[in-house]
Amino acid sequence: MRGVLLLALMAGPVAAGNFTPPAGCETFLTVQSKGCRVSNHYICSADPQGDKWRADFDQEGMFFLSRTNSEGEWVESIDVGAGTTQVLQDRADPASFSELLSRGRDDYRFNLSTNGATPTEVTGYDALTGKTAVIDGEELQQTEFEYSESAQDGTLLRRSYGNEYISAKWRLFFAGPSQWDGGTGFLPMDGSPVKFSEAGEPGFASTQPIFDCDAVMSSLPAAVSPARYALTTGGQQP
Repeated sequence: MRGVLLLALMAGPVAAGNFTPPAGCETFLTVQSKGCRVSNHYICSADPQGDKWRADFDQEGMFFLSRTNSEGEWVESIDVGAGTTQVLQDRADPASFSELLSRGRDDYRFNLSTNGATPTEVTGYDALTGKTAVIDGEELQQTEFEYSESAQDGTLLRRSYGNEYISAKWRLFFAGPSQWDGGTGFLPMDGSPVKFSEAGEPGFASTQPIFDCDAVMSSLPAAVSPARYALTTGGQQP
């Protein structure tokens, strides 16, 4: 299924600046974010209820594709440039959007496997800060998060902490200011949303990012690939 979706997206008219999801799928939201990224969110009738896809674009085109379930868990993610696919496996403590909303905090612990390799373990939490932010007319709740990803032998692979935003309306996470460490020290990142467009609104289905692009292209550290940047912004992840 994911291979078919990816091929359909890559073959679509994205170069013209309009996002067309695969057959049987429907776009419901386009988000322009800081850090020169635009994301198109869509749902597919063949998926379990509550599953959502997100296609991320930078100035050169689509670079990242991911699917989350109704609880905001990363089911699978695809680094388009590298050709790697990461999938969710065993969950000792599944992430839960519902628990975050009801209790104000959600702890999680689960395994991820990349291209069938030995799984890594992710542990972390999301917690509501009690603060809200109105961005482009949408009221979002702010969260704080922290997570780490380790190899089976306990070797720390990467970690991140910071703030994000959630929308109860769309049951989605959106990135915020954070710090990410892939083994060389923490780096600041901010992929916060700036503009939301639903069907019929200006900017809907756009594939051209419009915020911070010149600054990001000239200053993003070489050690942080665009796909890695996407993985560390916007949801229960790495």
